[in-house]
Amino acid sequence: MLSILDLFRVGIGPSSSHTVGPIRIAGRFLASLSDGGVLERVARIEVRLQGSLALTGAG
Repeated sequence: MLSILDLFRVGIGPSSSHTVGPIRIAGRFLASLSDGGVLERVARIEVRLQGSLALTGAG
């Protein structure tokens, strides 16, 4: 049986749909860098937000 927490995630801020997704994606990206053995060589990551994330990111 699924719980409500399996379907939805509690996020930070008033617009959790714009925080939970990016946080989960960032975690997966970092895990892929770590699994690939390149995380220790990364000094900087640049992220460009687009669409509704870019609009809410400014405010």
